[in-house]
Amino acid sequence: MKRKLIAAIGVAGMLVSIAACGSDDKASSKDPKDRKEDLTVWLMGDAQSTWPELVKDVNAQFKKKYPNVTVKVQYQQWSDKVKKLDTSLGGDKFPDVVELGNTETMQYILNGALGEIDPKKYENSDTWIKGLKDTCSFEGKTYCVPYYASARLAVYNKDMLKAATGSDVLPQTEDEFLKAMDKVSAELGKKDKRASSLYFPGRYWYAAMSYVAAYGGEVAKYDEGSKQWKASLSSPESQKGIAHYVDLVKKYNKADQTKDEQDHANVMANEKAAVIYGQAWEAGGVTTGENGNPKLDGKIATAGMPGPEGKALPSFIGGSDLATISKSKVQDLGEEWISLFTNAKSMDVLASKNILPNNEKQLEPLKAKPETAPIANAVPDAWFTPIAPGWASVEKEEILENLLLDILKGTSVADAAKKADEKIDALINKKA
Repeated sequence: MKRKLIAAIGVAGMLVSIAACGSDDKASSKDPKDRKEDLTVWLMGDAQSTWPELVKDVNAQFKKKYPNVTVKVQYQQWSDKVKKLDTSLGGDKFPDVVELGNTETMQYILNGALGEIDPKKYENSDTWIKGLKDTCSFEGKTYCVPYYASARLAVYNKDMLKAATGSDVLPQTEDEFLKAMDKVSAELGKKDKRASSLYFPGRYWYAAMSYVAAYGGEVAKYDEGSKQWKASLSSPESQKGIAHYVDLVKKYNKADQTKDEQDHANVMANEKAAVIYGQAWEAGGVTTGENGNPKLDGKIATAGMPGPEGKALPSFIGGSDLATISKSKVQDLGEEWISLFTNAKSMDVLASKNILPNNEKQLEPLKAKPETAPIANAVPDAWFTPIAPGWASVEKEEILENLLLDILKGTSVADAAKKADEKIDALINKKA
């Protein structure tokens, strides 16, 4: 899921003044039965709709130990969570525990908003999925706990594929996959010139950078000599990946090529796309929910996305983390609640619902389970954006989106990459 940081101007200055006051030592030394505080937990709506029994069970366990502590779980939406959190942190009514998308954590770590945690207090911390663990770490310290993982994969319409190729199984080599897309394009074109076999929006930078990773390129690299990050989209490997992606957009996207991926599940629901590259949960969004198309129920499937040179396309590692707020007076209670919510027992609940757990050990069985194999197998080799202070800025998305748009408008890949590198270099080493 694309989670843009929409913090208002001035929030950084406001948050940096937050003291890591931690929990009250006197309170934490009390008998658990004597604790009478409130603990406010912000979770995203996924927990409410998909694993509410886990929330209920963890709260019951917590209540057994702390009978007089009231846990207030408040469910948030991705569209306005960051804005609400920033506003709350500027006042005196804020959550004690908050769920953050793994692309959001660095902003709050740098601004001093999150409490430092000891990984040893959390079960499975020695096998936390690296792509999540890294987003919780800065300068040797840990500020959040991995919650669940996610990766992108191919979501496709089986009927559209079968009508054109005779099979509803997605090919797993790129050569065969693109041959299939050619056939699907021809078949769809007979009825609808605006329908796309492979719907790749022009501003879908997550997908474009997956092709960069496929060819061995990177957005930026850390230089040990200068102790700085350096943009590397101008490298031959990165340029090759960028060019490959733009070529796919031009050839297969028959709709508006200047859009991003925010509504690509809706495009598929409207039967305007045979294949999209998205999160596993978006397959369900094609058929259910406010914009879903029930007529496609049973016709939407997922598979690993074929990539260049005979390999699977590397996926961006997505997911969520849980953190305590540094100025919370009940940080110790928040840490304990998170520990219960992310332990092995809780991760088994998520795994039973085909949600990827936060650790490699419990991820392993899902690699062989048909429903989860495509996404579970995409996680270990997934890539992530630079873990650099300046990268937390929303400007990064504009730079990468404009890179792709410039090429689509006729700028050479080399010139567009050079321009993007200059902007990334100016951004990426910013101090908070």
